[in-house]
Amino acid sequence: MDKIFQEIKKLTDIPSYSKHDRFVQGIINAINEKVIGQDEMLPSVNKLIKELGFSRETIIKAYRELISRGIVESKNRHGYFVANSNAEQTLNVALLMYNLDSFEEQFYRNFRHELGPNIRLNPYFHHGDIEIFETILNQIKGKYGMYVIAPIPHPKTKELLGAIPPNKFLMFDRYEPMDGDFNHITQEFGQSSYRILAELAPKIKKFNEIIFYHSPASLDPKEIVTSFKKFLKDFNIKGRIIKEYTHGSVEKGKVYFTLDNFALWQIMRDCKSMQLIPGEDVGVLSSNDEPAKEIIGVTTFSADFARMGTLAGRAIVNKEKISLTMPTILFERSTL
Repeated sequence: MDKIFQEIKKLTDIPSYSKHDRFVQGIINAINEKVIGQDEMLPSVNKLIKELGFSRETIIKAYRELISRGIVESKNRHGYFVANSNAEQTLNVALLMYNLDSFEEQFYRNFRHELGPNIRLNPYFHHGDIEIFETILNQIKGKYGMYVIAPIPHPKTKELLGAIPPNKFLMFDRYEPMDGDFNHITQEFGQSSYRILAELAPKIKKFNEIIFYHSPASLDPKEIVTSFKKFLKDFNIKGRIIKEYTHGSVEKGKVYFTLDNFALWQIMRDCKSMQLIPGEDVGVLSSNDEPAKEIIGVTTFSADFARMGTLAGRAIVNKEKISLTMPTILFERSTL
């Protein structure tokens, strides 16, 4: 019994965990760590009150949740017992993404395929909003066997993600530093975007100027802005940053660089209507490659989101540790 109490007490230092959360997750952890097995008896309510100092109401409510999830069963006058030694119950996975843009859909499709039919996957979307991010995490904590999360660059992120047991957490897409070892399969934006721009410098220099559309309020990685400014200085290239694209403002002799798909399609549409040929009259550069950009010949740089999804799925299925920064690949096409 002492080891069961220890598993619950281990969660004391997680700020976002209530006593209810600590009890539920502690019992699940005890089962997963083989501290207690199927059909074995769990501590009585009175013993838990004495050992943990929790109220009777808290313990009974937590036991009820474990019963409703099929992990614990109550036998009249005999107490509480482990009903299922697999507390993950064929594993439920929570996937918290920015949104389901086309390139993120590539991740989702491959991730879902790799998990197979026996693993239940529930997707959530935070849209880069820290309040939504926090609300979702509070709602789903302790309810899944694995949490796969695209983090938000924000001061609160580290604390929020720190509440998830490391063995149940996989960070993907963007990288946010955290204490200790944790699983991640993520991108790097600073050095990689500078390298791509440097590689494209001879082509960019054929034009008069490069314009980068970036709004400070956007979700675009800030590291790319820093790399862009450094690139202009190091290669003595004329360029500037503009908050957003204005319809009909395309000019011959300029390179247009955007991370926003809506702006990209507006630029391409305006090129067509103004009879400007991308790659000859103007240059166009985008990020986050996807089939539509390949088909129309847009030059992009991107991590392989499909591959990211496959590797993330395999790591979960095979219960493997993963610490990987996905390479950024340049796809040179007709627009630059």
